[in-house]
Amino acid sequence: MTALAPGAPPRAAAWTPGRLALTVTAGRRLRLRTLVLIHWLALAGQTLALLFVHFGLGFHLPLAPALSVVGISVIVNLGSFALFPASYRLHETGAGLYLGFDIVQLAVLLYLTGGLENPFALLFLVPVTISATILSLRSTVALGLLGVVAVTVLGLVFQPLPWGAGGLVLPTVYIAGTWAAIVLGICFLSIYAWQVAAETRRMSDALGATQLALARAQQLSALGGLAAAAAHELGTPLGTIVLVAKEIARELPPTSLLAEDISLLVDQAERCRDILTRLSHRPEKAEDAFAYLPLTALVDMAASPCRRDTTELTITPVSDGAPPIIGRQPEILHGLGNLIQNALDFARAEVVIALAWDVNWIRILVRDDGPGIRPEIIGALGDPYITSRADQGGMGLGVFIAKTLLEHTGAQVTFANPPSGGCEVAIQWRRGIVEAPPERRSGSEQW
Repeated sequence: MTALAPGAPPRAAAWTPGRLALTVTAGRRLRLRTLVLIHWLALAGQTLALLFVHFGLGFHLPLAPALSVVGISVIVNLGSFALFPASYRLHETGAGLYLGFDIVQLAVLLYLTGGLENPFALLFLVPVTISATILSLRSTVALGLLGVVAVTVLGLVFQPLPWGAGGLVLPTVYIAGTWAAIVLGICFLSIYAWQVAAETRRMSDALGATQLALARAQQLSALGGLAAAAAHELGTPLGTIVLVAKEIARELPPTSLLAEDISLLVDQAERCRDILTRLSHRPEKAEDAFAYLPLTALVDMAASPCRRDTTELTITPVSDGAPPIIGRQPEILHGLGNLIQNALDFARAEVVIALAWDVNWIRILVRDDGPGIRPEIIGALGDPYITSRADQGGMGLGVFIAKTLLEHTGAQVTFANPPSGGCEVAIQWRRGIVEAPPERRSGSEQW
C-alpha cells in the first residue's frame, strides 16, 4: 500500500455534537488563480504605462530596470501556474505574502519613476483593499503597515521623473499631501472594506448555520416519524406473536421440553415491543450512542451504501494500535461516500481504502484500478463542472461537493494517478480537528 504523504491541511473550527463547523479560517478562501489573473492585469497595465510614457510622451525613463521589475513579477506568476494546480486555494500566510510582494514590487517601480510624484502611487490602495476583503484583520494590518512604510520611504528617496528642459520641482507640501492622502486612504479604505466583508461573512455563516440546523431538525423529525411508524406497524404483529405464544404456553404441560423455549419467545417479543416504544417516544436519544465512532467504523458506514457485487471494496487499516475515535459528521459521511461511489463507478474490479494514523494525522486513501484521471483535468478536479464523464451527462458536481464538504471539516483532499495505474484520492486531517475529546472516546471503543 502506498504511504499517504503528509501535508498541511487548513485549520477549521472543531466539531462538537450539536454544532457543525461551518467555516474555515480565511486561509484557503481565495484561489491562487484569482490573484494571479489580477496580477496579470496589473502587469499589463504597468508595461503599457511604461512604454507609453517612454515612447509616446517622450519621457526618458530608466526603462530597462523598470521592465526588469515587471519581469520578476512575470516569473512569479508563471511559477505559480507551474507549481500549483488551477484549483489550489491559498492559506492565510500565502495570500498575505503574495499581496505583500505586490506592494514591494510597486514600491520599487515607483522608486524608479518619480516616487510620490508619480500619480500611480495611488495603486498602493489596491493590495491592502484586497486583503481587507479576504484575509484576517491581522494580515490586513500587517499589509497596511507595509504600505505605509513603502509610501514613507518613497516620499524621501526616489529617482525624479525626467520632466524635460527646465524640469519640474514639486513643492514639499504637495509631496506631504500626497503621502497623507495615500496613508489615510490605506487606513480608512481597508477599515471600511474589512467591516463590510466581515459583515458579509457573518451573514453567510448565519445563513449556512440556519440551513444546517433546519436540515438537522428535518432529519430528526423524519427519524421520529419513522420510529413511530415502525412501532405502530410492528406493534400489531408482535402483539399477535406474544398472544399466540402465551396460548401455546398454556396448552403445553409444565413438563414439556418446549415450555422453556416458548417462555423465552414471549420475553424476547415483549423486549422488542418495549424497544420500539422507547424509540418512538425518544428518537433523539439514539444519536448520542453514534456521535463518535472509530475511524474504521465511520469509513465502513460511509462505504456501506456504495457496496456492489461486481466490484470488490476493501477497507484496510495500515497503522498499528487502536483507530482514532472521530466525530460522525454528516460532511465526512457524505463527502467520503461520494468519493467512494465515484471510485466504484470507474474501477474495473477493485477499490481499496487504506486507513492510516499517527500522533498528528489521520489519513484515508481511496484507490481504484480504473483508467485514472485525464491529465488535462487533474489539476482542476474538484472545481464545479470539471468532469471526465461529460459524454455520459455528468456535470462534475459530485466531486466538487465532496471536496468542499470535506474541506469544511478541515481536510485536505488531493487527486493523483499513481504509476501502478488507476486513481488515488488522499484525504487527511490533523487529529485535533476531528478526533473526539478524551472523555468521549471510551464509550466508542467497543465498536
